[in-house]
Amino acid sequence: MTINLSIIYYSATGFSAEIAREIGTAAEKAGADVRLRKVGELAPEAAIASNPAWAAHVEETAHVPEATPDDLEWADAVIFGTPTRFGNISSQLKQFFDTLGGMWAQGRLADKVYSGFVTTATNHGGQETTLLALYNSIHHFGGILVPPGYTDPVKFVDGNPYGTSHIDAQGSNPIGDQTRDAARHQAERVVEIASALKAGSVR
Repeated sequence: MTINLSIIYYSATGFSAEIAREIGTAAEKAGADVRLRKVGELAPEAAIASNPAWAAHVEETAHVPEATPDDLEWADAVIFGTPTRFGNISSQLKQFFDTLGGMWAQGRLADKVYSGFVTTATNHGGQETTLLALYNSIHHFGGILVPPGYTDPVKFVDGNPYGTSHIDAQGSNPIGDQTRDAARHQAERVVEIASALKAGSVR
């Protein structure tokens, strides 16, 4: 039995996109069929062009399909990713959520597994509040929230039970083993729990 997993993220300069790819690779190794999708950009071209890293990332990911409501319809499990914006999710991801009202009203977002990951520029920087804000929407969906918790030794290293998180230090801190280990564990856990639910036998 294959789990359909959609990874839907927003990334300006590439850190969230890199975590999304790591999660996707781990999920595929765990047996999932994965859709990797970015949400649409809302920022004006002038703002993007003013930041070389942002402009480069937009060009580098031009081939990545944009998320649509169908990616949630198809999925048994969804992992959302976002940089933090004042302790909250990015406007780009929020705008995507706001397109889902029709599906929500029909109950088509319910009973799926959901989880999330986040990036910040500074230590702490709203990592937990951003994930909790993200998860508010999951409660409204009627989704089944599967955070990583402290369910593996790697979580005692990164210390965030709410989801994978990374501090990019204004672009100067590349994603390392700590974040990659957390991302892989989160992917494997989401696939495991989604598989149990789909089989009708939650442990």
